[in-house]
Amino acid sequence: MKNFSRKLAGILVCLVIAVPSWLLGKKFPVIGGAVTAILAGMIIAMFWQSRGRAEEGIKWTSKYILQSAVVFLGFGMNLSVVLQTGKQSLPIIVCTISTSLLIAWALHKAMHIPGNISTLVGVGSSICGGSAIAATAPVIGADDSEVAQAISVIFFFNVLAAIFFPILGHAIGFDTTSGNAFGIFAGTAINDTSSVTAAASTWDSMWNLGSETLDKAVTVKLTRTLAIIPITLVLAMLRAKKNTSQDSGFSLRKAFPLFVLFFVLASVFTTIALSLGVSASVFAPLKELSKFMIIMAMAAIGLNSNIVKLIKSGGKPILLGACCWAGITAVSLLTQHIMGIW
Repeated sequence: MKNFSRKLAGILVCLVIAVPSWLLGKKFPVIGGAVTAILAGMIIAMFWQSRGRAEEGIKWTSKYILQSAVVFLGFGMNLSVVLQTGKQSLPIIVCTISTSLLIAWALHKAMHIPGNISTLVGVGSSICGGSAIAATAPVIGADDSEVAQAISVIFFFNVLAAIFFPILGHAIGFDTTSGNAFGIFAGTAINDTSSVTAAASTWDSMWNLGSETLDKAVTVKLTRTLAIIPITLVLAMLRAKKNTSQDSGFSLRKAFPLFVLFFVLASVFTTIALSLGVSASVFAPLKELSKFMIIMAMAAIGLNSNIVKLIKSGGKPILLGACCWAGITAVSLLTQHIMGIW
């Protein structure tokens, strides 16, 4: 209890930032609460150099609240979705994820971009933006400045996609009487859920399709989000193997992030419960709690970040993000065209 009381001041600071950020994210879904929180935290950090008693709680929030949020995120994922949408979207998802990860790895080698930044941008671009970064960061041991930098890059291209993808879809000849093609495109080529829903809703509004595009895009996006599980597991094993070669006393059992296991168990529990007739609405509060906890953790990460340093070192990560974004977009369109979807 005494240890928690030392952290309380910092936790409350993050909570105070998270609440208005969450509300603004609801009002402006293209930006989202997580980005609002991290930007607010970064701005506050410029003028608040000495944190005093709040320092410990801020660091605790950025790590443990973040891990807890990932676990609760598992309650919003039904593993059976893969079976429902796999025939149409899974081949595209596999191709886009592989493309992004290969581009990130190649540019990491060619441009000497730090390994953690390359991994976070590659995973964030290919799977689900901030949530994937949140799940991956503790697995690879990324620090707050690396997380903040990766999320800033992802955010920039999220906004571009939400604005320009509906225009692109119309220009290249997507069917405007159905939301199928654009829904798959948005679900596979845009990384963050908020921007996926924003772009899909715009397409529905443009062509009076009700929520047809939105329903398709969100379903595909949820299937794509499941890639968090195998990728974080592989990254954990690779890190364990690397550390084992440096330290013979290293233990995979000790190094394996338990929150990933709890995340998987939460997803399995949700799937079984839904198959037994439990309403999905039962898990809705946990999904909302997860989203809020991510926003709270992003506020802490923003407070721990040095915005001047981020700007000075941001050129290569932005180029990496641009290449991943362009690669995913091109591969998604090409694969859909080959499959005859558009």
